[in-house]
Amino acid sequence: MTQDTTSNPTDFIRDIIDDDLKTNKNNGKVATRFPPEPNGYIHIGHAKSVCLNFGIARQYQGTCNLRLDDTDPAGESMEFVESIIHDIRWLGFDWEDRLFYASDYFEKIYQFAIELIKSGNAYVCSLSPDEIRELRGTFTEPGKDSPYRNRTIEENLDLFGRMRAGEFADGAHVLRAKIDMAAPNIVMRDPIIYRIKREPHYRTGTKWVIYPMYDFAHCLSDALEGITYSICTLEFENNRPLYDWIVERLITGLRPRQIEFARLNLSYTVLSKRRLIELVQEGHVKGWDDPRMPTVTGLRRRGYTPEAIRNFCAQIGVAKNDNLIDVALLEHCIREDLNEHAPRAMCVLHPLRVVIDNYPENQVEQFECANHPQNPEMGTRKIPFSKVLYIEQDDFMENPPKKYHRLGPGREVRLRNSYVIKFESMVKDDRTGNVLELHCTYDPDTLNGPPADGRKVQGVIHWVSAQHGIPAEIRLYDRLFSIEDPGSEENFVKYLNPNSLEILTTCYVEQNLKNAEPGNQYQFERLGYFCVDAKDTAAGKPVFNRVVQLRDSWAKIAKN
Repeated sequence: MTQDTTSNPTDFIRDIIDDDLKTNKNNGKVATRFPPEPNGYIHIGHAKSVCLNFGIARQYQGTCNLRLDDTDPAGESMEFVESIIHDIRWLGFDWEDRLFYASDYFEKIYQFAIELIKSGNAYVCSLSPDEIRELRGTFTEPGKDSPYRNRTIEENLDLFGRMRAGEFADGAHVLRAKIDMAAPNIVMRDPIIYRIKREPHYRTGTKWVIYPMYDFAHCLSDALEGITYSICTLEFENNRPLYDWIVERLITGLRPRQIEFARLNLSYTVLSKRRLIELVQEGHVKGWDDPRMPTVTGLRRRGYTPEAIRNFCAQIGVAKNDNLIDVALLEHCIREDLNEHAPRAMCVLHPLRVVIDNYPENQVEQFECANHPQNPEMGTRKIPFSKVLYIEQDDFMENPPKKYHRLGPGREVRLRNSYVIKFESMVKDDRTGNVLELHCTYDPDTLNGPPADGRKVQGVIHWVSAQHGIPAEIRLYDRLFSIEDPGSEENFVKYLNPNSLEILTTCYVEQNLKNAEPGNQYQFERLGYFCVDAKDTAAGKPVFNRVVQLRDSWAKIAKN
């Protein structure tokens, strides 16, 4: 195999592959796979594994399969399968015709179990789950043999066949590998490899009432597909001896090698699938595609791009030890991507009405504005300007501090792509004292140019024509958790951020966004990057999700 050395990353996994290629191990073959369980949506941690496995295959001109490890019918569904397929394709990867399921191999895996029984390496155990746990031992004490460990091969074959035929209730018997009840690694103390489970399977229906355990099916599926490198996260490190034990006893010829790497741990985020399921099922979020979720579908709906996610995965690299990655790096990656590609637009989140007293009553001007100041190839758009505008409430202060460069008594400010205006007076609510309306004058000689008399105007603010602005709903998303490492807390929901979502319903966007396509991203000037919500936006009634704010603390940290 010829290795593509153009811009190839390096890490300890690739070092292992390079060494194997030098000795022509596996006849130069490099075959990886991404094997999710279809019991939930994939998340940013899975995206790291997707990028690693498909990236290695691409780098070494090998193959990467997509395989759904569907060995536990409880909680698995075609909804999750379809979401996984869609999300990986969206991330930019393709497995060609190599889409597989562990359930494709159920009959072959069953026959492998028969082989283990015939060779004396497996037995049917009739202990209850509690009894099995009790005899397993501890980290400091060896386990004890099951009283059924020495059943004859004939008896084991008979019982296992009857398990398959559905003669026994759930939990009545299990098939265990016969290894060593005194093994220092508890995983090797006669692990269960088959159990009875009368649960319909989303693909095989009620054909099977026994299912292989993940550890048994996973390594055999790898071997059946000719996988050379079974790349997984560190929590499977203790299971590697079992992986090898099974493969060595059942597979001749090419055998896959398991290599572990550090899983992604992201600050202010939980990535345990069990906990993500809890967030969804208990209604803490509005589904798997909630833009606050770290799922790929949630990130996509929020406005993240596949390029930004791939860049993030490349920057964090592949490590041998777990660590906590700052979510600010992920935010930096999407900010960098959108800064290059997102067209600019104007939006007012908290509108304050401004009347320009000396502007002609019925006049409307159309100002031509660049869609991107650094990318002229992105073209221009026209923005209407009229006598009554909306600006942000915090762009006016009645008693501003010295370094405040926006509107206030006696102050001037430039309207983006437009004129300089000067504050003249205000209208207040008699009851609350809140400012309801500003009255200003404009300098007609300052259209995109400095005042003729040379006076300096420092502040620049955005605006929307009240006559032409489009009402929009804006959803301001923040981090889902209020502490840095919620995953380390048992009662993690206690630390949900109560301000993770703020919905604004009195916002206005420029008229060009009236029919903005769902999924399109924009930089709202001075406010951040926003995406048209792909689920709730209706014709002429846009809903925007804040992807990320403009400020980039990570870039400053990285430079120091």
